[in-house]
Amino acid sequence: MTLYAAITLGSNSFNMLVAHTHDGQPKIVAKYKRKVRLAEGLQADGSLSDEAMQRGLDCLRMFAKMLGKEGVSHQHIAIIATATLRNMSNAAEFKQQAKSILHADIDVICGLREAELIYQGMVATTDGDGRRLVIDIGGASTEFIIGDGDKLLYKTSLEMGCVTFNRQFFAKSPYNLDQFEQAHDAVAKCLAPQLKSLKQLGWLTVVGASGAVQSVIELLQLRQQSDVITLAVLQQLQAEILQQTDASLVGISHLSAERAPTFVASVAILLALFQLLNIKQLELSGGALREGVLQLLAQRIA
Repeated sequence: MTLYAAITLGSNSFNMLVAHTHDGQPKIVAKYKRKVRLAEGLQADGSLSDEAMQRGLDCLRMFAKMLGKEGVSHQHIAIIATATLRNMSNAAEFKQQAKSILHADIDVICGLREAELIYQGMVATTDGDGRRLVIDIGGASTEFIIGDGDKLLYKTSLEMGCVTFNRQFFAKSPYNLDQFEQAHDAVAKCLAPQLKSLKQLGWLTVVGASGAVQSVIELLQLRQQSDVITLAVLQQLQAEILQQTDASLVGISHLSAERAPTFVASVAILLALFQLLNIKQLELSGGALREGVLQLLAQRIA
């Protein structure tokens, strides 16, 4: 039995899935995740801070230890990096140090390739048919994909995310409505060139594939409310956020401390997208980028 591992280095979280192939499909045997928040370390000169780089490398050392424990050969690893490594000026330094830890190269992919893999991961793990809009709000970029079954019809990647928006618009607390309006305007500006194409293609259902969506769904489930995000849900969460006195958001019931640092920006981006795209409801995808990379690995090893 050949074990393989898909590692994704996002702007917010680093993830690793370990799997083997069963009946022609990847069967996950272990999952590892750490909130590295790499994008928080992007400095004015375009470089990543030493502190953020160390957080990332420490996580990779943990992954390396777990790969040894699981018995995964470095020949059967795929490491994919997204927006922050695309943009930082000292990416070569990070990649070099990462290779000495994991003994494998990092593949820094473009936003459109990221969108393709997100869609593949969604299709492989999420029931449903008909035309779907998939939205993946990451730490520093957001991907929009429209597809029907295995057929991908539209893809784009925009430079907006919950970590970068948190720095831009929600650095000061307590939070106010003006901050949410500024975030809305930024989403509108970013989305404007793609808005017509998205609406012309249309969709039957909307699927969210990201930690930003997961954080809201997780909270709703713990409150025993719903598995679906609606505009009313987001407006209620905004009202709760505006009542908080500090950035810890301890007064928001069932919000984990791990989710809190990017929760406000996540709600703000989702609110703007619901309004701009006239979204009625959004459900959580069964998988996204990391599952797409896993599919790729399975095919390569087969």
